[in-house]
Amino acid sequence: MQIRRTDCLIIGSGIAGLMMAEILSQYREVTIITKSSWHDSNSFLAQGGIASVSTEDDHWTEHFLDTVKAGEYHNLAEMVRLLVTTAPEMVNKLKEIGVPFDRNKDGSFMLAQEGGHSRRRIFHAGGDATGKEIVSCLYERVRRHVTVIEYETAIELISKNGFCYGTWTVNSVGERTVYLASHTILSTGGLGQLYSFTSNHPNATGDGIALAYRAGAKLSDLEFIQFHPTLLIKDGKCLGLVSEAVRGEGARLVTDSGQFLMDGIHPMKDLAPRHIVANAIYNAISQGERVYLDISAIPLFEKRFPTISHICKVNGVSLSGGLLPVAPGSHFLMGGVVTDSVGRTNIKRLYAIGEVANTTVHGANRLASNSLLEAIVFAKCAAKSILNEGFLTTPIFEQAFNVSFCALPKVDEIRAVMDRYVGIVRHYEGLSYAVNWFETYLRKEEANQSFSLDDVTRRNMTMVGWLVAKSALLRTESRGGHNRSDYPNKSDKWCKKRIIHQHSSNGAKEMVNQ
Repeated sequence: MQIRRTDCLIIGSGIAGLMMAEILSQYREVTIITKSSWHDSNSFLAQGGIASVSTEDDHWTEHFLDTVKAGEYHNLAEMVRLLVTTAPEMVNKLKEIGVPFDRNKDGSFMLAQEGGHSRRRIFHAGGDATGKEIVSCLYERVRRHVTVIEYETAIELISKNGFCYGTWTVNSVGERTVYLASHTILSTGGLGQLYSFTSNHPNATGDGIALAYRAGAKLSDLEFIQFHPTLLIKDGKCLGLVSEAVRGEGARLVTDSGQFLMDGIHPMKDLAPRHIVANAIYNAISQGERVYLDISAIPLFEKRFPTISHICKVNGVSLSGGLLPVAPGSHFLMGGVVTDSVGRTNIKRLYAIGEVANTTVHGANRLASNSLLEAIVFAKCAAKSILNEGFLTTPIFEQAFNVSFCALPKVDEIRAVMDRYVGIVRHYEGLSYAVNWFETYLRKEEANQSFSLDDVTRRNMTMVGWLVAKSALLRTESRGGHNRSDYPNKSDKWCKKRIIHQHSSNGAKEMVNQ
């Protein structure tokens, strides 16, 4: 087993990890490990854009209000204020390092509007390839100064006496490596692949959440999962995401009968917050309707949205008729590893940034184009904190690893349970079944030194599926991305309360915290 040492170890190569590396590598030795290629992330796939106030007719208070309204007021106000007031600085940094945000003919930035936003404040690049442009630009900068190791999967964090000292990994040919670091940063993304319909990259299997939980880190708000309203579908399969920016440019949701779906449901109609639009589409499909996105009002659609157009063409979905078949699918986790305003977890020297973290800025439902923004804002905050902390001497490594594996279900079985019982609409009986189903596997854990990377993925998915189902069962209300048919309304007693999960040597525990 190899042992490698570094100042800062970043697990994950999305926008949060790359921005962290960009800042830290000026002062520290930085190593990034990622379980496949550097560009295999949700960040790279992001079509929409990045939200920031930039015009005289807009103000951070409006961005703040749009964010907390979308989040059903479950957000922490001081964290949202940090997000939206830091946004212009960080978007300007992206401009300075060469991200080619789209411009109008007069040279001004081509700002878009998306669901839940009261103004046009969304910067985008490459039409609908914002994530690809930002990630590529950041990677080209950091690869000259940072060690980037691909196809390296983190198996467990190395923690002792409340400190994290790094992780140990297995690569694609089964070689094991120990990474010891003064600071370890989780930047592993979300858990969308727990569901059959998702916009997420295949790597998004909740790995960072499972790693943090087993190490004793606190988790919260796992019941709040955003289902994006418009995933492109054909023959019962998800083909990819249709960005909210399409509706921002005038597309409308219509049913088989030609009725505009969102009329009468919300004042903002097709640009209502995502959970409202997703629930409306879900209800229509449940009643036997098919739902389409009518793009006929958008001129030069293929030029404005080249990524979506390409997805349609390679999958035989005609653009000429102007109707794209859509359905909701898992998109973003609002909760995650509990962090403070600078990304610190309850485990010393362990940080979490990006979608894996719960910074509380998204509340119960994320506002469109705040995800890339959150990633770069809290990467900056965390980097500053790490540079102020100084070094931690890593111990001499002597531990042998025996990993406990349960009798693992198949991935399709996990998804079937999550789709049916922990999906867009939930209820007590189904959630209870899901919790018990996962626990039948988790109770059978045994130490095992021989395992495959597929076993690692299924182990993480089983644990995270159980945590999400348990959180959804405990919250007896409907709010944002959590919809209970047996508790269909928001409850004052649940306002600002969070379900915390933490694992210790005494076993799992949950608590409800203010």
